[in-house]
Amino acid sequence: MAKQKAAAGTPATVALTALGLPFTAHPYEHDPSAPSFGLEAAEALGVEPDRVFKTLLADTDLGLVVGVVPVTGMLDLKALAAAVGAKRAAMADPAVAERRTGYVVGGISPIGQKSRHVTVVDETAQLFDTVFVSGGKRGFDVELSPADLLTATAGRYAPIAK
Repeated sequence: MAKQKAAAGTPATVALTALGLPFTAHPYEHDPSAPSFGLEAAEALGVEPDRVFKTLLADTDLGLVVGVVPVTGMLDLKALAAAVGAKRAAMADPAVAERRTGYVVGGISPIGQKSRHVTVVDETAQLFDTVFVSGGKRGFDVELSPADLLTATAGRYAPIAK
């Protein structure tokens, strides 16, 4: 993977470039009628769905938390709460998620968010040399190493998918 110039990139690509982290940009034709943004990305990019991760925001008693899980699974809210030391977690309101991240639902990247949030990446990301996450808009993913994803988000691994 070569470093990409982020001339007029998304906040995610700008952040990755500023941090000097290598990534590969993967734009694809987004179908607004697709039932799952993540599975659509995996199919459009021709990669195994377990390597494509979705970004979800949860509201906890400690504030908003970002959970990054494979598109083939679901976020385990109890496990996410436990991973951050919270008592409870519920999915954040989509309007709040958009406002706090600066991204639209279906294009929320864990990287370069408007507000910094505690981020937890499902431990299965470590099984792959590279993973795919939203690059900050629908129809655009970035590929990077799981370690670089943690660096870019100041995140940590935990078993948060079911």
